[in-house]
Amino acid sequence: MHINLTFNPELKRRFPDLMVSVKMIRDIRVEASSPELEMFKERVIGEVKNNYNLESIKEEPTFKAYRSFFWRIKVDPTKIRPASEALIRRILAGKRFPKINTFVDAYNLASVISGIPLAAFDSDRLKGDLIMRFAEKGELFLGIGMERAMELKGNEVVISDQEKIVAVYPYRDSEATKITERTRNVVVMACGVPGIGRERLDSALDTAIRLVIRFCGGVVG
Repeated sequence: MHINLTFNPELKRRFPDLMVSVKMIRDIRVEASSPELEMFKERVIGEVKNNYNLESIKEEPTFKAYRSFFWRIKVDPTKIRPASEALIRRILAGKRFPKINTFVDAYNLASVISGIPLAAFDSDRLKGDLIMRFAEKGELFLGIGMERAMELKGNEVVISDQEKIVAVYPYRDSEATKITERTRNVVVMACGVPGIGRERLDSALDTAIRLVIRFCGGVVG
């Protein structure tokens, strides 16, 4: 399966330097947990505590770029945070790091290490090509872990396939295409914003792919 991603012209007009980096990984094997992954997770958590604190993170240029993008699309980044910053803040607050499955945990760690929000979709549950666009007012989106679908206001940036929204960008993926222990093929995306260049995105994606293959196997498609 080959996935194409296009940008809606209105979105590209407003944010001409908005970029993403995308690759597929095939034939993964997702497990509930892995002792090796848990050991690696503790090492990353220790590094985060050494490198950040709740004050310094406010001035981190990468996170400031994502917060600036959120303000520009009228999303309050003090209430809804980009995924990478949210995970790091969770660690610094002493909260338990999410334990979902070996794929999700590995790609969450890649987001923490790189500082770049990541998205991932079960490619076998996608219908047609992907498009990044502004939401339409009143569209419904059921994100991972949500009890009921939320009604979008129309200012959000979303990623959709030919049938449904698969992510509200760049902080929540869809329940419909989430990665489970049954998933075999995935699309992984490093989510950029203005001010985050191609090199940073490619590096973040490479980190994600390296960790996913380390803990879940698979080959890059």
